[in-house]
Amino acid sequence: MDNTTWLANHTGGGSDFILLGFFSQSTHPALLCVVIFVIFLMALFGNIILILLIHSNAHLHTPMYFFISQLSFMDMMYISVTVPKMLLDQIIGFKKISVPECGIQMFLYLTLGGSECFLLAAMAYDRYMAICHPLRYPVLMNHRICLLLASGCWFLGSVDGFMLTPITMTFPFCRSREVHHFFCEVPAIMKLSCSDTSLFETLMYLCCLLMLLIPVTVISSSYSSILLTIYRMKSTEGRKKAFTTCSSHMTVVTLFYGAAIYTYMIPSSYHTPEEDMVVPFFYTILTPVLNPLIYSLRNKDVTGALKKMLKVGSVF
Repeated sequence: MDNTTWLANHTGGGSDFILLGFFSQSTHPALLCVVIFVIFLMALFGNIILILLIHSNAHLHTPMYFFISQLSFMDMMYISVTVPKMLLDQIIGFKKISVPECGIQMFLYLTLGGSECFLLAAMAYDRYMAICHPLRYPVLMNHRICLLLASGCWFLGSVDGFMLTPITMTFPFCRSREVHHFFCEVPAIMKLSCSDTSLFETLMYLCCLLMLLIPVTVISSSYSSILLTIYRMKSTEGRKKAFTTCSSHMTVVTLFYGAAIYTYMIPSSYHTPEEDMVVPFFYTILTPVLNPLIYSLRNKDVTGALKKMLKVGSVF
């Protein structure tokens, strides 16, 4: 048997996947399409504005805002990997996605999701250094170290993508090609395989356990020390500022990790197809639009920079 025949037998003749998505179950698909499009634009412009503010205002050239700009860039890419394809398919009535396109979407999604996991941990570590070691902070968190931490986050995220994507896409798919999802997520694709995937599911569980456990440990340790330091502070203003900064980050962490743990850590037998679509909606679509709001509306430095930019723009 030659390679072409083998590939045809193990991929259903090279046929495409069909992404059923949200719209197939909605009673008002046109309205839902408009709502998601508006959310997508809000996420895109919100993150672009935040990045421009951080890079154009010298007052925001600090490690904390460097990591926030990285988070905004990840969120822009994150939502762009899934939503445009979903909206375009709904508009033109084409729900198919080829096997290579599905693999690329899966790889980008896993890489960005993994990178964001570690970036949130790096942001917690940055807040720990700033609040618990303020005198040594400029040295311990200089620009070179920030670049190394950000690069490390991207690298570790890509490891996740390079490890899980090839294995998932090489399984034989001889069942229905209909994916009960709005993008090519690993658990949804694995349900279509006609082979025993239990070993891979165990591997994926252990991989995700490490991807989540390491950042969560860093975040928990950092914030335990931060809360203890805040409690010991004599300045009420200092306490308020530290708590406001950290609560914004914890809001983002809770939204992102909560949904990710449900999807990848809880066995698929406890999920319904509807839940498998709704839960990822939170961290793929809602989180990217909420992050700029959380980090700007609750931050006087960012709102001040925005007012300054608008004032300059009104002069011209």
